[in-house]
Amino acid sequence: MRHTALFLVVLAISGHAAAETVYVTDNLRLGLHQQPDTSDRAFRTLESGQALEILNRDRNYANVQLPDGVVGYVKAAYLVDEKPAKLIVNETLAEVDRLKAELADLKNAFAAPSATIAGLEQQLLKHNADLKASNATLAELQQENDKYKSRHDQFKFSLPITWVAGAMALCLIFGVLFGFWWVDQRNRKKHGGIRVY
Repeated sequence: MRHTALFLVVLAISGHAAAETVYVTDNLRLGLHQQPDTSDRAFRTLESGQALEILNRDRNYANVQLPDGVVGYVKAAYLVDEKPAKLIVNETLAEVDRLKAELADLKNAFAAPSATIAGLEQQLLKHNADLKASNATLAELQQENDKYKSRHDQFKFSLPITWVAGAMALCLIFGVLFGFWWVDQRNRKKHGGIRVY
């Protein structure tokens, strides 16, 4: 009894491990026949999603024409007005592929402008930094200018020390020369025009 139970557990585990997942196919193949009752052998096989134009239809069979002009009979029960899932999926996948290609083209088209924009943003950052530095320098120069203006207002009517020193030196030299000349003139007058030193 114990061996049987153990055998069933092992069998259940191995059966569970060996199970595989499968799906029901949605791929339908429909035969196109020459006879209206489809009693003859199909001369062409139609896949799911094949577009057909109905020429004539009864309860069981339909006379159809393919886009390439071939005419035949099929079972009417397999014809639907809406596109089958397989066709919708294929169209959707084709659209996804088209959109991916378009996205890749757009990425390539915008790669160069993106690089240009990045370069311009870098230049803008540099110019902003330069502008900030220039504004700081301008503020310093403005303060210095204000300082000089206040000094100018303070010393508006004063002369520079070099001018004063120069004027004093000139006056001193002129005074000494004028003094020598005046003393010489007085001595000459005193001594009858003769220089006495």
